[in-house]
Amino acid sequence: MKNEAQPFFARQAWVAGAWARDVLLGVSSDGHWNRVEPHCTAAEQASAIQLAGPVLPGVVNAHSHAFQRAIVGLTERRTRGAGADDDFWSWRDRMYSAANCITPQQLETIASQLYAELLAGGYTQVCEFHYLHNALGGAPYADVAEMSLALVRAARRTGMGLTLLPTLYMRAGFADAALRPDQRRFASTPDSIARMVEDLQRHTQNDANINVGVALHSLRAVSPAAVKELAAYARQAQLPVHIHIAEQTQEVDECLVHTGLRPIEWLLEHVEVDARWNLVHATHATRDELAGVQARGAAIVICPATEANLGDGVFDLAGYAAVKGAWSIGSDSHVTRRWSEELRLLEYSQRLTQRKRNRAAQWLGAESSAAALLEAALRGGHNATGLPVRGIAVGQRADFCVLDANAPSLLGMPADHVLDALVFSSPDARFASVHVGGQPAALGNDAQFAQAMHALWGG
Repeated sequence: MKNEAQPFFARQAWVAGAWARDVLLGVSSDGHWNRVEPHCTAAEQASAIQLAGPVLPGVVNAHSHAFQRAIVGLTERRTRGAGADDDFWSWRDRMYSAANCITPQQLETIASQLYAELLAGGYTQVCEFHYLHNALGGAPYADVAEMSLALVRAARRTGMGLTLLPTLYMRAGFADAALRPDQRRFASTPDSIARMVEDLQRHTQNDANINVGVALHSLRAVSPAAVKELAAYARQAQLPVHIHIAEQTQEVDECLVHTGLRPIEWLLEHVEVDARWNLVHATHATRDELAGVQARGAAIVICPATEANLGDGVFDLAGYAAVKGAWSIGSDSHVTRRWSEELRLLEYSQRLTQRKRNRAAQWLGAESSAAALLEAALRGGHNATGLPVRGIAVGQRADFCVLDANAPSLLGMPADHVLDALVFSSPDARFASVHVGGQPAALGNDAQFAQAMHALWGG
């Protein structure tokens, strides 16, 4: 018989889309919930570990580029020159300066700091869209997974769940046959990605909180033949698949010029997209494209803070909700690192464009916008990871966060409005503790992070 951990007791826990009272939470030896029982007895409470505040499920961060944590705050000054205008593409050039100087050791340090921050922000699984594969000069490492394994070590150091997505990146744009010189570290082929996946699966086969999928950087960065080749491999291996798509209007326009179709149109017409697929951003999608994504069972990954920071545009949440599409949330470039802030920005962007309030509640058929957004993000987390991480329910992984009940934004708050206050009242209430698979995670700063930043940027 398997041994079970001592159960937890929560006076208040988010279960099945609502607050439940006096909840006994049992964790099996494999780190999954085996008991979720509201209104437990006094005797059961006394025998359990007492959790000091309201308990929320951990949330999947479905889109991350860990190395970009190193440039947060360093790209917020305008480009010099007469008539110069900043947009995604000028930001990208600055981002490459980081991509071309980070070593595996520095990446591990940066990712360790990031993952501790993400855990502190309530994320318990991160999907790492990873294309920084090669050595500083662009030559392959002796171990094709050298940079990927730095991320694995960071996840293990902090206790973060990790879905690692080795990313195919082959060309600079639709009209190009090869990469730019400053993109040489990204160079890969369908075969090299497959080798990387299999190597990583061997390295992580005994770690229940780490799994592997694949990503295609974008249609502009991967040839049609290579898209189909890697998609076929992922289908055969039953791996999650992620792709950047329709993030900027320029990308949509160029795809039309070179293929005669919009990016999502092309993908749906030429590839067997199914429930394992996750379309990152899809900011500039038509209503028909959104309906097509939903009809295939695929999901969209929305990254509100990054999309705002880069000036990408506003996702059509109303149109996607109308077809009951699945979506998850991601922090992407990590200008924010809390899911509550991503959900707040998602709702506020809709309010600003619609000039009305409680848009998510209206479109998703709920009373509370915060509840509607959280529940949608939890459901989409399974699509992004292929793991049982859908919240506090029997059979799901035992990921949870305990709110600081004494946080200023929660003081005097009626119990049923705690989630609303968490999402829509600043300063954000902090999480006093976070557990992944029933085990406490590390929330503190990585002592080496400041040294790594000084080595990269000085100051």
